[in-house]
Amino acid sequence: MTVTLADVAARARVSPATVSRVLNGNYPVASSTRERVLRAVDDLDYVLNGPASSLAAATSDLVGILVNDIADPFFGIMAGAAQSEIGGPGDGSGRGGGEKLAVVCNTGGSPERELTYLTLLQRQRAAAVVLTGGALEDPAHQAAMAAKLARLADAGTRIVFCGRPPLPDTDAVTAALAFDNRGGARRLTEHLIGLGHRRIGYVAGPLERTTTRHRLEGHREAMKAAGLYGDEERVTVHGPYDRGSGYDATLELLRREREVTAVVAANDTAALGACAAVRDLGLRIPEDVSVAGFDDLPFSVDAVPALTTVRLPLFEAGARAGRLAMGKETPPPGGIATIAAELMERGSTAAPAR
Repeated sequence: MTVTLADVAARARVSPATVSRVLNGNYPVASSTRERVLRAVDDLDYVLNGPASSLAAATSDLVGILVNDIADPFFGIMAGAAQSEIGGPGDGSGRGGGEKLAVVCNTGGSPERELTYLTLLQRQRAAAVVLTGGALEDPAHQAAMAAKLARLADAGTRIVFCGRPPLPDTDAVTAALAFDNRGGARRLTEHLIGLGHRRIGYVAGPLERTTTRHRLEGHREAMKAAGLYGDEERVTVHGPYDRGSGYDATLELLRREREVTAVVAANDTAALGACAAVRDLGLRIPEDVSVAGFDDLPFSVDAVPALTTVRLPLFEAGARAGRLAMGKETPPPGGIATIAAELMERGSTAAPAR
């Protein structure tokens, strides 16, 4: 059932005129009243209705791109590529006839902010939404996401996942482009095992994130297949996907287990921190400790030594997500596509010297 202005007014215990004033922002309203109205709007998922012509003109050109951290090249590359396709045809003058306004929403990894941005995009009747990167593996948040995406889809918004696995129990998503994180991590660890490494430390990402779990599972599958799986928790440290976490985690790993001859970081940024930690301990890369990352971000090849990593086609995936969001490309069969990951062997890994 469609929620009306009167429903919001009843929930907030104010007049419909007061609700209208709050939402239009054209008349002073007491802050306590304003907060009560906005809370009712959120509780009821009310979508502001305006004149039909204004609504069509103001909202049909909007596309939201949700990222965890726009400063992280992993997200920046995908968002930029998606935006290049969302911009539409033409000469860049805005007169090509198919342009859309892409708005990048930086969630900071907060599940609450992710839901808030989706609510705001719903109110603006966004033409499409692209959600990038891994998802939080929390049943309550997944249920809230499924409900929110269903409302968006029912209103005609096209929803695309980029670098994110499908959400359970929902058919609201037009397409989900998922990276083969598990397979890429398995091949990376197999590479290290093939060089002769037997004790491998792992710098994992945040707990309860799909990307973290899939990459860690791939690593451990390779260790088990080689008969090397033991006390893996002892040589695994979780933390954010940033340089500082990679640095601190590597110091901790090498303190715990002196037999470690290789460190795998859950992404390239953390791997840079791992390299710095190894050097600060007076050790050499790769002669004393090999280091490997994941994603093949632009700086990986310029590290010294160049970083062995797993390449994800971030730009290609982002561009494809943009085309799917715009309806320029047919969704994959079943709405799901797995994007392959490629091992990039470089100078930061070699056979152990001890």
